[in-house]
Amino acid sequence: MFKKVLIAEDHESVSISVQKTLSDLNIIHEQSNYVYYCDDALGRIKKAMRAQLPYELLITDLSFENDRPQEINTGLELIKAAKLIQPDLKVLVFSIENRFSVASKIMADLGIDAFVPKARGDAKDLKLAIETIAQNLKYLSPNLKKITGEKIPFEFTHFDKTIISLLAKGTPQKDIPFYLQKNNIKPSGLSSIEKRLGTIKTILNISNNEQLIAYCKDRHII
Repeated sequence: MFKKVLIAEDHESVSISVQKTLSDLNIIHEQSNYVYYCDDALGRIKKAMRAQLPYELLITDLSFENDRPQEINTGLELIKAAKLIQPDLKVLVFSIENRFSVASKIMADLGIDAFVPKARGDAKDLKLAIETIAQNLKYLSPNLKKITGEKIPFEFTHFDKTIISLLAKGTPQKDIPFYLQKNNIKPSGLSSIEKRLGTIKTILNISNNEQLIAYCKDRHII
């Protein structure tokens, strides 16, 4: 799990909620910071890099109040600037923006790791997103709104294809961790496999593993 997190959020109540989620995940509060402005966030990232104590995760909103002069005014600008300084920094967007098409494009264009909309039940969604990206996986919230008939541009990772291929070959789900460990594929825990399969099925609106295997075979994913 992450040990050093930076929160860029201009609404104090939301920032406190995010900090509570980090606390629930046993992420040490002293190693995490929160700021209300993008310039301050970028300054923290630069300072941490100079001290050779970089942040592991940036949680940022997309829009910020423009109530003081700033060089960087939006979350998108912050992400781009942060990635130039620290390319391996993981980024989670937590925003009122809830359109699936917009979120998926931002993930693809900027290479961010997760997108969670601010909505009812978002604390649970945020927690799942953090747990997912801590395992080096991507998370696109199933609570994002989709237009009827909109195609889901879900990108299957090598890990996804491996576990689904094993299921397709008849490997019991409980035995997959042994294969992953033997081949040095991480994450390899059964809970990680279950969570990832659950996330994929939720995003694709698929109810069971059999349907997921058929979906992947029909589209030549496996």
